[in-house]
Amino acid sequence: MSGQDVAVVVDPSVPEEVAWSLRSNAQLLARVRRGLTPEFELDDSLPKGMALAVCLVLLDLVFLLAGLVPLVILTTGAILLLLLSRSLPAIKPGDEEPEGQGDLIQQARWYDGRYYLREDFDAEALPLLARTQRAINSVLGSHVNAEGLLDDVRNSVMLPQQEWEIARLLAKLSALRAEHNELIADGIAPEVAKAVQPLERALLNSEAAVAARVEALERYAGHVAEAERAYHAHGQIEELRARLPRYEELVAESGADGFAVPEISRLSEDADRLERALRRSVSSAHEAFRYLDG
Repeated sequence: MSGQDVAVVVDPSVPEEVAWSLRSNAQLLARVRRGLTPEFELDDSLPKGMALAVCLVLLDLVFLLAGLVPLVILTTGAILLLLLSRSLPAIKPGDEEPEGQGDLIQQARWYDGRYYLREDFDAEALPLLARTQRAINSVLGSHVNAEGLLDDVRNSVMLPQQEWEIARLLAKLSALRAEHNELIADGIAPEVAKAVQPLERALLNSEAAVAARVEALERYAGHVAEAERAYHAHGQIEELRARLPRYEELVAESGADGFAVPEISRLSEDADRLERALRRSVSSAHEAFRYLDG
């Protein structure tokens, strides 16, 4: 996941069904931010229609002065039809409101401030958020988490909360950084430079503190990845060990006992070794989790 591909971050207290809907409609949420309403947009060709109506009125006056009453009636009718058609909402191609979109727009407005979009983060913040989401996704999507070898319940609660808190801090940092850069864009007087320095240090220190939280998440995800590899390897060895009697039967019948048995017997040793490695990896992940949990 790159900075370009960060997902919508939703406050964990938002109902899951609503949160899923918000995460699945990032583009629509961005349009709501820009003022999209549930109603259809009016066709922006209305001014052209008004210009045509004015031309018809002028033509109507010419016909009237010339005494051409039938043509006056025709042009008057045309003006009325034109104005009536332009007064109705016209749906532009591609602007049709999909089923349920109005509800989503209302949800986006109702929960405004409880979700963050990509546009809420600057170029420095986006990579940190992407790393956060990548680490969390790798943990929550692992087999060791699904099998309950980790504290899957606490993971499902704490990790989304960590994502939200990191996103909140990064969004705030991005906004302050933008304001600061705008302030100093045209240069600052020497006497102001001293006052600016503590503010710049505050921004740098805050970013470093958030980065440290992201690194803690990544360390935890790294331990989980080690446990995941051991889990898969252990499963494969166990599957091979379950087939061991058939192999032993084959080598016994073929008279190859002296050659194959020592090699095959190592499967049991490998299984035991991987079992210990899995336990160590899970234990390390638990330690990293406790550190992350503060």
